[in-house]
Amino acid sequence: MAAKVRILIVGGYGAFGARAAERLARDADLQVIIAGRSLVKAQAAAAGLASRSRAVVHAAAVDATAADVAALRDLAPAVVINASGPFQLQDKSLARATIAIGAHYIDLADAADFVLGFAADADLDARARAAGVLCVSGASTVPAISGAILDHFAPYFGRLDAMRYGLSPGNHFDPGPATTASILGGLGKPFATRRDGTWTTVHGWQGLSQHRFPTIGKRWLGNCNVPDPQLFAARYPSLRTIDFRAGVEVSLFHLGLWALSWPSRWGMIAHPQRLATPLLAAKRWLSFLGTDVGCMFVEFTGTDARGEPQAITWHLTARQGHGPYIPTTPAVILAKKLAHGANAERGARACVGLVTLSEIERELADLDIRMSLS
Repeated sequence: MAAKVRILIVGGYGAFGARAAERLARDADLQVIIAGRSLVKAQAAAAGLASRSRAVVHAAAVDATAADVAALRDLAPAVVINASGPFQLQDKSLARATIAIGAHYIDLADAADFVLGFAADADLDARARAAGVLCVSGASTVPAISGAILDHFAPYFGRLDAMRYGLSPGNHFDPGPATTASILGGLGKPFATRRDGTWTTVHGWQGLSQHRFPTIGKRWLGNCNVPDPQLFAARYPSLRTIDFRAGVEVSLFHLGLWALSWPSRWGMIAHPQRLATPLLAAKRWLSFLGTDVGCMFVEFTGTDARGEPQAITWHLTARQGHGPYIPTTPAVILAKKLAHGANAERGARACVGLVTLSEIERELADLDIRMSLS
C-alpha cells in the first residue's frame, strides 16, 4: 500500500483552517495533521474530525511565528498550509522552514503587503526553486479566486477596462479574534488602488457604497486593501480600474466600522485592532441578526471583439453557512494537486493563475454555493 501524503495545516482548528482540514480529510490518500500553538485545541479538533473522515487525522503543536525546522522535519509533511493569520503580524519564517525541509508551502493570506512582499522576494523564490518546491501566498478569496474569475472572463473581451467586485459574509459567521483584528487594523488606513487609469489613494472601509445581490438585496460595502490591484494590473495591462470592496451583512455593524474608520484615519485611534475582543463579543451577542448567507460579485466592463461596449456580472451566493469554505478552496485545490503530483510549478509566488474557476466550481459543488451570470 502506498504511503499516505502528509498535509500539515497550521491554524488547523481556526475559522478557516478547520474547514480546509475538513475538505482535505475527505481524501483517503492523505494524512491531515491539524496544528497550532495549542496542542490541546489541535487534538480536540483532530478527534472531532477523525470520526467522519477518510484520511488519517493527527494533531501537532506548531507556531507559525516561531517555526522550528527540526520539529517540522519530524512531522514530515509534503505540503504545509498556513491558515493561522493575521498575516499582517507574520513574517516568512514558516515558509522558509517549509522550504528547508523540502516541502511545499501554501498560505491563506489576503493582506496586501504580505502577499506582494512574498511574491517579490527573490531570495525566497531562489530557495524554493533550489529545493524543488512551490511556495505560494494568497490562496484565498483574494487574489486566488478573484484572479481565477478574471482569467476566466478576460477572453470574452476584446479590451477589458474595469473590474469592480466585492464580498459580504453572512452575519452568522464567527470570524474569530484574528480575522476581527485584521479587519479592524485596516480601518482608515491609506492604500493605492487602480481607478480610471491612475493609482489613487483611498482609505480602508471608507468609500461607502451599496450593491444589490440577486435574491438577497442591497448590502453595504467599503474600500478594502487587497493585493489584487498590483497583481492584476501587471497581468492585464488594459485594466484601468480594479476596485475591490468588502462589507458585513448587518447595516449597523458596517456603518459602525465606517464611522470608526474616520477617527482611525485621523490618528485619534492608533491601534483599532485592540478593539477586536469587545467588538467581537458584541457581534456574538447579536449573532441572531442577519443570516447565514454570504455573497460575492464581480463586474467586468470593456468592449467586445467588434469594439462594442460589453459588461458581464458574476454573482456567488452561499447559503446554510457554507460561505467560510470559499476562502479555503484555492489552498485545498492546490494542496491536492501537489499531493498527487499534478502541479509542476516551482518557486515562490502569489496564488494567481494556479487554480481555475472550473476547479473551484467542482470543489464547491457539494455545498450550497451557487454562481450565476447577468
